[in-house]
Amino acid sequence: MAAEAGPISKVLIVVAMQTEATPLVSKFKLVEAPAHESTFPKGAPWVRYHGNYKGLHIDLVLPGKDAVFGVDSVGTVSTALVTSFSIQTLKPDLIINAGTAGGFKAKGASIGDVFLASDVAFHDRRIPIPVFDMYGIGARKTFAAPNILKELNLKVGKLSTGDSLDMSPHDEEVILSNDATIKDMEGAAVAYVADMFSTPAIFVKAVTDIVDGEKPTSEEFLQNLIAVTAALDLAVTKVVDFISGKHISDL
Repeated sequence: MAAEAGPISKVLIVVAMQTEATPLVSKFKLVEAPAHESTFPKGAPWVRYHGNYKGLHIDLVLPGKDAVFGVDSVGTVSTALVTSFSIQTLKPDLIINAGTAGGFKAKGASIGDVFLASDVAFHDRRIPIPVFDMYGIGARKTFAAPNILKELNLKVGKLSTGDSLDMSPHDEEVILSNDATIKDMEGAAVAYVADMFSTPAIFVKAVTDIVDGEKPTSEEFLQNLIAVTAALDLAVTKVVDFISGKHISDL
């Protein structure tokens, strides 16, 4: 890996929603790549911002708006696609998947907490055939970053990913077996692609809603999104500040 030869120089931040991306774009003074300069294939709604910050070249990508419905293209498919293409064309030394997540109070999560995911898995890919069942869950360790955890005092927990915002009884059963503290709609897909291309990836997730709480997830998510995005912005900034000048092995 290029990063092993010297300090980390290229960071790819993968974000699902524009609301989550905007504060980071502002913080790092990134500019949007115009269409005529885009490395993305024609027809892809993906968005890329880029710039330099404290000796790092930062690319921030997101799946963009759905062409038909005009909403953020959330979920595993769109995120995996933009992550895959971005790794191949931008060749980052490190990926940061930054986003919001639901948290489980039974596992110690509270609104506004920021977690670094230690493990990721899927909870809605049920394939009850030997070996295919394990492939469906796709459990994997994330890139270990003990010094980031220690320095920034982030919480740590396992992340479970699925394509639904709410949680069905089947999903809940798998999430429990995944021993997850937080759940999102992208992380395990980013991890799958990062592993495929041997690129280290860390997962910074801020809790917008309590999955095992009293309020409906959708209501609580929308209510807390802006405030929690500010906490996410602060945490990601601290991570990027820490990364500056470091080697991969220093993380």
